[in-house]
Amino acid sequence: MALKIDEFKKFIEENKGKRKFKQTVELAVNFKGIDFTKQNNRLNLDILLPNGNGRTVKLAVFASDKAIIEEASKHKIQVINSTEIEGMGSDQAKMNALLELDLYAQPSLMPSIAKSLGQFLGPRNKMPRPLLPGITLTSISNESTKRVSIRSKGKYLPTVHSIVGTEDMDPVKLYENVNEILESIKKKVGSNNVRSAYVKLTMSKPIKIM
Repeated sequence: MALKIDEFKKFIEENKGKRKFKQTVELAVNFKGIDFTKQNNRLNLDILLPNGNGRTVKLAVFASDKAIIEEASKHKIQVINSTEIEGMGSDQAKMNALLELDLYAQPSLMPSIAKSLGQFLGPRNKMPRPLLPGITLTSISNESTKRVSIRSKGKYLPTVHSIVGTEDMDPVKLYENVNEILESIKKKVGSNNVRSAYVKLTMSKPIKIM
Protein backbone atom coordinates (compact mmCIF):
# COMPACT_ATOMS: atom_id res chain seq x y z
CA MET A 1 0.00 0.00 0.00
CA ALA A 2 1.42 3.37 -1.01
CA LEU A 3 -0.33 5.27 1.78
CA LYS A 4 1.73 5.12 4.97
CA ILE A 5 0.09 3.87 8.14
CA ASP A 6 0.42 7.23 9.92
CA GLU A 7 -1.45 8.95 7.08
CA PHE A 8 -4.10 6.22 7.13
CA LYS A 9 -4.56 6.59 10.92
CA LYS A 10 -4.90 10.35 10.57
CA PHE A 11 -7.56 9.97 7.89
CA ILE A 12 -9.64 7.57 10.03
CA GLU A 13 -9.33 9.72 13.16
CA GLU A 14 -10.35 12.89 11.30
CA ASN A 15 -13.47 11.33 9.79
CA LYS A 16 -14.89 9.01 12.45
CA GLY A 17 -17.57 9.84 15.00
CA LYS A 18 -19.18 12.54 12.87
CA ARG A 19 -22.47 10.73 12.21
CA LYS A 20 -25.29 9.45 14.39
CA PHE A 21 -24.60 5.91 13.19
CA LYS A 22 -21.55 3.68 13.06
CA GLN A 23 -19.89 4.23 9.68
CA THR A 24 -18.28 1.40 7.79
CA VAL A 25 -14.81 1.72 6.32
CA GLU A 26 -14.89 0.81 2.65
CA LEU A 27 -12.34 -0.04 -0.02
CA ALA A 28 -12.70 0.60 -3.76
CA VAL A 29 -10.24 -0.94 -6.23
CA ASN A 30 -10.00 0.13 -9.88
CA PHE A 31 -8.57 -2.08 -12.62
CA LYS A 32 -6.90 -1.69 -15.99
CA GLY A 33 -6.00 -4.01 -18.83
CA ILE A 34 -8.29 -6.88 -17.82
CA ASP A 35 -10.89 -8.47 -20.06
CA PHE A 36 -13.61 -9.37 -17.60
CA THR A 37 -15.67 -11.00 -20.33
CA LYS A 38 -13.35 -13.99 -19.88
CA GLN A 39 -14.50 -16.35 -17.15
CA ASN A 40 -10.96 -16.91 -15.84
CA ASN A 41 -10.62 -13.21 -15.09
CA ARG A 42 -13.81 -12.93 -13.06
CA LEU A 43 -13.39 -12.22 -9.37
CA ASN A 44 -15.01 -14.65 -6.97
CA LEU A 45 -13.09 -14.17 -3.76
CA ASP A 46 -13.95 -14.99 -0.15
CA ILE A 47 -11.38 -13.28 2.04
CA LEU A 48 -10.91 -13.78 5.78
CA LEU A 49 -9.84 -10.52 7.37
CA PRO A 50 -7.17 -10.83 10.07
CA ASN A 51 -9.06 -8.46 12.38
CA GLY A 52 -12.69 -9.10 11.49
CA ASN A 53 -15.11 -6.83 9.67
CA GLY A 54 -16.63 -5.23 12.77
CA ARG A 55 -20.17 -6.25 11.85
CA THR A 56 -22.79 -8.54 13.27
CA VAL A 57 -23.64 -10.89 10.43
CA LYS A 58 -27.03 -12.59 10.10
CA LEU A 59 -26.81 -16.05 8.54
CA ALA A 60 -29.48 -18.21 6.92
CA VAL A 61 -29.41 -21.62 5.27
CA PHE A 62 -31.79 -23.26 2.81
CA ALA A 63 -32.10 -26.83 4.05
CA SER A 64 -34.21 -29.95 4.30
CA ASP A 65 -31.53 -32.27 5.67
CA LYS A 66 -32.07 -32.99 9.36
CA ALA A 67 -28.36 -32.83 10.25
CA ILE A 68 -27.95 -29.41 8.62
CA ILE A 69 -31.06 -28.08 10.36
CA GLU A 70 -29.81 -29.33 13.72
CA GLU A 71 -26.38 -27.76 13.16
CA ALA A 72 -28.03 -24.48 12.14
CA SER A 73 -30.15 -24.50 15.28
CA LYS A 74 -27.04 -25.06 17.39
CA HIS A 75 -25.49 -21.88 16.03
CA LYS A 76 -28.77 -19.90 15.91
CA ILE A 77 -28.66 -19.72 12.11
CA GLN A 78 -32.01 -19.11 10.44
CA VAL A 79 -33.32 -22.10 8.47
CA ILE A 80 -35.36 -21.63 5.31
CA ASN A 81 -37.04 -24.96 4.70
CA SER A 82 -37.08 -26.43 1.21
CA THR A 83 -40.90 -26.27 1.20
CA GLU A 84 -40.75 -22.46 1.47
CA ILE A 85 -38.58 -21.84 -1.59
CA GLU A 86 -41.19 -21.93 -4.33
CA GLY A 87 -43.58 -19.55 -2.57
CA MET A 88 -40.94 -16.99 -1.61
CA GLY A 89 -40.57 -15.72 -5.15
CA SER A 90 -44.01 -14.13 -5.06
CA ASP A 91 -43.56 -12.56 -1.61
CA GLN A 92 -41.68 -9.29 -2.03
CA ALA A 93 -41.25 -8.72 1.70
CA LYS A 94 -39.57 -12.10 2.17
CA MET A 95 -37.38 -11.54 -0.89
CA ASN A 96 -36.22 -8.16 0.41
CA ALA A 97 -35.49 -9.73 3.81
CA LEU A 98 -33.10 -12.17 2.13
CA LEU A 99 -30.91 -9.25 1.07
CA GLU A 100 -30.07 -8.60 4.73
CA LEU A 101 -28.69 -12.12 5.22
CA ASP A 102 -25.59 -14.08 4.31
CA LEU A 103 -27.13 -17.05 2.54
CA TYR A 104 -26.02 -20.68 2.32
CA ALA A 105 -27.75 -23.74 0.93
CA GLN A 106 -27.82 -27.49 0.92
CA PRO A 107 -26.34 -28.30 -2.54
CA SER A 108 -29.32 -30.41 -3.65
CA LEU A 109 -31.57 -27.36 -3.24
CA MET A 110 -29.55 -25.05 -5.48
CA PRO A 111 -31.54 -25.87 -8.67
CA SER A 112 -34.88 -25.02 -7.06
CA ILE A 113 -33.41 -21.87 -5.50
CA ALA A 114 -32.08 -20.79 -8.89
CA LYS A 115 -35.45 -21.45 -10.54
CA SER A 116 -37.59 -19.65 -7.96
CA LEU A 117 -35.28 -16.97 -6.57
CA GLY A 118 -32.38 -16.65 -8.99
CA GLN A 119 -33.91 -13.85 -11.05
CA PHE A 120 -34.12 -11.71 -7.92
CA LEU A 121 -31.00 -12.79 -6.01
CA GLY A 122 -28.62 -13.27 -8.95
CA PRO A 123 -28.37 -9.66 -10.17
CA ARG A 124 -27.88 -8.56 -6.57
CA ASN A 125 -25.02 -11.02 -5.99
CA LYS A 126 -26.99 -12.68 -3.19
CA MET A 127 -27.29 -16.23 -4.46
CA PRO A 128 -26.57 -18.62 -1.56
CA ARG A 129 -23.24 -20.40 -1.35
CA PRO A 130 -23.62 -24.19 -1.46
CA LEU A 131 -22.45 -26.18 1.54
CA LEU A 132 -19.85 -28.18 -0.34
CA PRO A 133 -17.86 -31.01 1.31
CA GLY A 134 -15.56 -29.59 3.95
CA ILE A 135 -17.74 -26.52 4.52
CA THR A 136 -19.77 -26.70 7.71
CA LEU A 137 -22.15 -24.28 9.37
CA THR A 138 -19.88 -24.42 12.41
CA SER A 139 -16.92 -23.04 10.46
CA ILE A 140 -19.18 -20.53 8.69
CA SER A 141 -20.53 -19.28 12.02
CA ASN A 142 -17.03 -18.97 13.47
CA GLU A 143 -15.75 -17.07 10.41
CA SER A 144 -18.83 -14.96 9.65
CA THR A 145 -17.46 -11.80 11.25
CA LYS A 146 -14.17 -12.13 9.36
CA ARG A 147 -15.34 -12.90 5.83
CA VAL A 148 -15.79 -10.41 3.01
CA SER A 149 -16.76 -11.42 -0.51
CA ILE A 150 -15.77 -9.85 -3.79
CA ARG A 151 -17.82 -10.94 -6.78
CA SER A 152 -17.97 -10.04 -10.45
CA LYS A 153 -20.99 -7.99 -11.45
CA GLY A 154 -21.72 -8.85 -15.05
CA LYS A 155 -19.24 -8.92 -17.91
CA TYR A 156 -17.42 -5.72 -17.04
CA LEU A 157 -15.82 -4.98 -13.71
CA PRO A 158 -13.69 -1.83 -13.75
CA THR A 159 -14.17 -1.35 -9.99
CA VAL A 160 -14.91 -3.55 -6.97
CA HIS A 161 -15.94 -2.50 -3.49
CA SER A 162 -15.50 -4.18 -0.13
CA ILE A 163 -16.18 -3.43 3.50
CA VAL A 164 -12.95 -3.26 5.49
CA GLY A 165 -14.37 -2.75 8.98
CA THR A 166 -16.08 -0.09 11.06
CA GLU A 167 -14.95 3.30 12.28
CA ASP A 168 -14.67 2.19 15.91
CA MET A 169 -11.96 -0.34 15.10
CA ASP A 170 -8.26 0.32 15.70
CA PRO A 171 -6.92 2.08 12.57
CA VAL A 172 -3.90 -0.23 12.57
CA LYS A 173 -6.21 -3.24 12.36
CA LEU A 174 -8.19 -1.57 9.57
CA TYR A 175 -4.93 -0.95 7.73
CA GLU A 176 -4.05 -4.64 8.04
CA ASN A 177 -7.48 -5.60 6.70
CA VAL A 178 -7.03 -3.33 3.68
CA ASN A 179 -3.67 -4.93 2.95
CA GLU A 180 -5.18 -8.42 3.15
CA ILE A 181 -7.86 -7.57 0.59
CA LEU A 182 -5.43 -5.83 -1.75
CA GLU A 183 -2.97 -8.70 -1.65
CA SER A 184 -5.74 -11.22 -2.36
CA ILE A 185 -6.91 -9.18 -5.36
CA LYS A 186 -3.37 -8.70 -6.66
CA LYS A 187 -2.75 -12.44 -6.39
CA LYS A 188 -5.79 -13.02 -8.60
CA VAL A 189 -5.33 -10.32 -11.26
CA GLY A 190 -1.67 -9.29 -10.93
CA SER A 191 -0.31 -6.06 -9.44
CA ASN A 192 0.08 -4.40 -12.83
CA ASN A 193 -3.66 -4.67 -13.47
CA VAL A 194 -4.63 -2.67 -10.38
CA ARG A 195 -4.98 0.96 -11.47
CA SER A 196 -5.72 2.53 -8.09
CA ALA A 197 -7.39 2.00 -4.73
CA TYR A 198 -9.28 4.29 -2.36
CA VAL A 199 -10.57 4.07 1.20
CA LYS A 200 -13.49 6.00 2.63
CA LEU A 201 -15.91 5.99 5.52
CA THR A 202 -19.60 5.75 4.67
CA MET A 203 -20.09 9.52 4.55
CA SER A 204 -16.54 10.78 4.04
CA LYS A 205 -14.58 11.76 0.98
CA PRO A 206 -12.20 9.01 -0.23
CA ILE A 207 -8.45 8.99 0.20
CA LYS A 208 -6.16 7.37 -2.37
CA ILE A 209 -4.06 4.56 -0.90
CA MET A 210 -2.38 3.33 -4.07
